[in-house]
Amino acid sequence: MKILVTGSNGQLGNEIREIAKTETRHDFIFTDVAELDICDANAVNAFVENHRPDFIVNCAAYTAVTKAENDLEFARRINRDAVANLGQAAKSFNAKLIHVSTDYVFDGTGHIPYTEDQATNPQTVYGITKLEGEEALKKTACAFVILRTSWLYSSFGNNFVKTMIRLGKEKDQLSVIYDQIGDPTYAADLASAIMTIINADKFVEGIYHFSNEGVCSWYDFTKVIHQLSGITTCNVLPIATKDYMDKTPRPFYSVLDKSKIKETYNIQIPYWMESLARCVRLLQQKEA
Repeated sequence: MKILVTGSNGQLGNEIREIAKTETRHDFIFTDVAELDICDANAVNAFVENHRPDFIVNCAAYTAVTKAENDLEFARRINRDAVANLGQAAKSFNAKLIHVSTDYVFDGTGHIPYTEDQATNPQTVYGITKLEGEEALKKTACAFVILRTSWLYSSFGNNFVKTMIRLGKEKDQLSVIYDQIGDPTYAADLASAIMTIINADKFVEGIYHFSNEGVCSWYDFTKVIHQLSGITTCNVLPIATKDYMDKTPRPFYSVLDKSKIKETYNIQIPYWMESLARCVRLLQQKEA
């Protein structure tokens, strides 16, 4: 099959690039804004018509949560309008679309893992525009899978894991939020899940949740990152959200229920600490 990957220079796109090195039965077309501006409907339509992919995997998103609060127009162009463009092209040329969304579509006030059919209530521009993207995609009536994920990290790009390793080496002390709970997600595992969906005998449309198994706070996450990285000189202190300098709302509880994707696509999801250990080892190998 032919697979078009948009936003391929980001964390998830780069992980799919890694899979593509050994996934020789498919032809991959990797694009980012330089190759294809997905905000341009005409460009998207022409590109999809020309290449005729069987699958489109949209990894592109405006993910700067704090910055988005003052950048609604641009966030909406990428998180909503571009998704609609891809959906319309997928519908026109009979491609299946896998689109990545976020836990930020929920308000995070619950205490039981969120299922796909629970009511959404985003509290940030980022979450609002990502939910608008989901709704815009549904309206195109293309064959789609929406994958909501959370706390994404990788050995590629900028992310929480790499930041905590850097700061742990630079600083004697760090304060990290302890009262926000969620699921870390290793982008390599999400990329693998996407390939499982593509290779499945049957494409079962709908919204699915994917993150690594288990839960933790940002504080717990940081402590394990430092342990795995051999960082012993930085004292990590817990801090409450109300005392944190960035006042942009974040979900206090954003644990995702993964039952649906596990049952539908028979996906085995690794425990978050095991996946984190794999990522840290890879980062150490890159530094060596």
